[in-house]
Parts: sequence; C-alpha cells; structure tokens
Amino acid sequence: MTDRSILTGFCFALLACLPLAAQAQLRIEITSGVTDPIPIAIVPFARSVPGDGGMDIAAIVQRDLEGSGRFRAMARSDMIETPSRLGDIVVPDWRTARNDYIAVGRVLPGEGGAVQIEVELLNLVNGQRIAGQRFVAAPGAQREAAHRVSDLIYEKILGVPGAFATRIAYVAVDGQPPRQTYRLVVADADGEGERVIAESGLPLMSPAWSPDGEWLAYVSFESRSSAIWLQRARTGERRRVIARPGINGSPAFSPDGKRLAVTLSTSGGNLDVYLLELDGGALTRVTSDPAIDTEAVFSADGRTLYFTSDRAGNPQIYRADAVEGAAAKRVTFTGSYNARSRLSPDGRQLAMVTLANGGYRIAVQDLASGVVRQLSKGPLDESPSFAPNGAMLIYAGRERGRGVLATVAVDGLTTQRLKSDQGEVREPVWGPRRP
Repeated sequence: MTDRSILTGFCFALLACLPLAAQAQLRIEITSGVTDPIPIAIVPFARSVPGDGGMDIAAIVQRDLEGSGRFRAMARSDMIETPSRLGDIVVPDWRTARNDYIAVGRVLPGEGGAVQIEVELLNLVNGQRIAGQRFVAAPGAQREAAHRVSDLIYEKILGVPGAFATRIAYVAVDGQPPRQTYRLVVADADGEGERVIAESGLPLMSPAWSPDGEWLAYVSFESRSSAIWLQRARTGERRRVIARPGINGSPAFSPDGKRLAVTLSTSGGNLDVYLLELDGGALTRVTSDPAIDTEAVFSADGRTLYFTSDRAGNPQIYRADAVEGAAAKRVTFTGSYNARSRLSPDGRQLAMVTLANGGYRIAVQDLASGVVRQLSKGPLDESPSFAPNGAMLIYAGRERGRGVLATVAVDGLTTQRLKSDQGEVREPVWGPRRP
C-alpha cells in the first residue's frame, strides 16, 4: 500500500470499514503510572444531605486521583478515624501511616435542592493547609462537583490544572456490516455519564468540540453522502453547514468559534483545505495543490493552520497562514508518515500519528526544537486529542482486535485504557474546560 492510499484511508475510510463500539460503559484500567506515586488519604466526606442520592464524593475523588497514575490513596480499611475537618486531624497518626497529604470534606444542603461540597487539603509533611474550597452542585450535578474537587487537589499538589471535570466525545457503532448503528457519544472524562447525542445507520465521524464546549461538529453520511453538521451537545439542536458534491470532512473550529477548517474535494476529486464561515457559509480556499491536503487544525491565535499533506511524496505535517492561497511550510521531517496533527493548548507541542517500527503510534513534537517523542506502543493508534490542561492526550487504539480509547501523559509516565464492555470505540476528542 502506498503512503498516499494510507493517508486517504486514515482520513476518510477507516471508521466506515471497521465495526466500532456498541453503546456501553467505559471502564478505566491503569496500565502504567509513575514509579513513586504521591501517598494521600481521601477521607470519606461527612454527609448531612439525604437528598444527595448517597453519592460517595470521596470515592469519586480517589478514583480520579489514582486513575491519573500520579497518586496512591490510602485504603479506607486502614483508616483508624474519619475526620471531616482539619481541626479534627491528628497529624502524627496520618504521617506515621506514610501519607504526604490528607483531604477531608463535608456534604451539606444548599438552596433549591442543591448540594454544597466543602473540601480541605492538608500537607502532612509541614502541617500547612494548602486548599479549602466550597463547591455548589445543582441537583444531579454532584458527580461534576466531585471531579472539580479532584481538579483542585491535583492542581494544588502538582501545580498543573486537573482535567477531571471535562468531557470527551467519541464515535461508537453497534452491529456488523451492512447493518450498523453509528452513535456520537458524550461522556465525562472518566467514561461515566455517557449520553448519545446523534445516531445513524450510516457512518458518523470526525467529531470536534467548539471552544466553548457547547457544540460538536462532525461528519455524517446519513444522506448517503458526506456532510458536516453542527449539534448542540446539551439540547440536540443541529444544523447542516456544508454538503458539497464529493468529500466534506475533517471539521475543526477556530479559536473564536466563528469558522471551521474543513477538507473539501474539488470537481476533479482533489482534496484541499478550506475555511468555512459559520455565519453566512462563505468559503475560503487555503491550499491549492495536486497533493492531498487534509486534517487542518488552528493555532491558538487562529492565524495559522497545521494540516496533513503528501505533497513531498508521503504524509507529513505542514503549516500555512489561515488565508486564501497561503504558502505551506513543512513541519515534520522524522519518519515516512506523520498525520492527524493536534496542537497543545499552549501551542508548543504537536501531537500526531506517526509510523514507527511497523505500527502507527502517537507521538509529540516540540515545535521549538523539532524533537519528537513516541508516546504509545500499539499497532494502530490514531486520533490524538489534548486534554485542556495540555498534560494528557486521549487517542484510539486496538487491543486484541477491538477498539479501545487510551490516555497517555505527555511525559509518557502514565497511561490508561478506557475499555467498552460490549464493543469498540474510536475517534475520541477531549472537550474544553467547563466554565
């Protein structure tokens, strides 16, 4: 198979050719973590709210932190007491139990059925209170509030914002060809709370979040040909934004949410990158090359596009100004295949799919130095997407012939698998931080 056919397949046919995921709960499995995780005690939160549904906030926080691979939580069975305030903590006892930190909290009633979650974090090494905050959860939103507690603890200890109170979207398919049901699913970052927002008997692919987390752009073949749709994640409101003859693919929002970078085919079938104005539908053609130009994404300032092209004979990443007829400059030079680029939130790193040792792997390139680091080890890893904190990537892979989602830290030290109990899942995209 030529590099050009591989590129075309990755961009537009891989999803349609593989049976993907049934709607099913995702389960997190830690596959690697740091060699010396931080010891912490997450004490069960005191509860005085019968209307909270009995949700164990501390258990969710513990699962988040342990799932990151950076923390080792004390087993509840080893706790000799369960304080709910810092003043109740006997510091020497918890320090003797080899904890560096302890988090305690309370779940209290709020107004209108809301719940208040108060949390305090103590550094047991020096006795310093390093966090204390109250979170208000509307009815039914306790899980999100628990993830915000996790974000607080993660940031206060590691100095990096957490990404637990975020969402992911992914594509799932039930059944075998030719009778398949494709679903676009939104879930919490830990795989919980999944919700189908679009469903079709024909392929759905290439989801992309808007910067405000309100909308998803995606490709649908529901009319027997490709079209790009926008759908509001909360309400299901949707509209078709472009359906030209030929290929309409690879949508990506501009940072201001006013434009989409898209891949369209010309009358001759060639693929180029265009900009689509969402208000009015005006099109600007950015690339005009006989090569395949596709999978464009914006830089953080919206002035530059990074995209995949085989104009040098094999798929590589290029960049160009986001204007009509812009000249392209090559970005990747390591290896014979680099595609599906995604920029880190700070614009310093470029994630991509690279061909290494006979397999398609996720790699990150430092844009200043050009240094490339391979992060994944699977035979067919694809669709990388940065977490909003830039510390993690989610991607799709294959394990024992089935599609799984996985996360990996950009330093390569921690990895997770998010497995479906029933089928396969693909094309994940990490949503922005919730307001």
